[in-house]
Amino acid sequence: MRIADILRNKGSAVHTVAPGTTVCELIGDFARFNIGAMVVCEGKTVAGIVTERDVVRALHERGPSILAAPAHELMSRTVTTCLPSDSVDSLAETMTEQRIRHLPVVVDARLVGIVSIGDVVKSRIDELQTERDQLASYIHDGG
Repeated sequence: MRIADILRNKGSAVHTVAPGTTVCELIGDFARFNIGAMVVCEGKTVAGIVTERDVVRALHERGPSILAAPAHELMSRTVTTCLPSDSVDSLAETMTEQRIRHLPVVVDARLVGIVSIGDVVKSRIDELQTERDQLASYIHDGG
């Protein structure tokens, strides 16, 4: 299965923020959209990514004053991305090795979607269910 298949099933909408968005606004977006990461964009170009963990760490280190800071102060500037043509298995490896939970999907430097570890797990469960059903049918029908 490819990343394009995941995006086809879940949709390609991505919630983004501008680099100057305050952390307080960012937290509101996390809650409003029920998401754990926000891609920081300049136009359609990925500038960075901010996760809930980034916010929690910043709150611990800098205190509540971080809420007025712009998102670009917290964002990871080195963002691992993937292509729609990448395999779900390779993405799972990347996420595990790099200990990341969200990967923006980029084509020609344009953001076209985002895939989370939950999307990868759901995809794998769906594949296993399909295999199970095929094996059960094979056994039931006598091969």
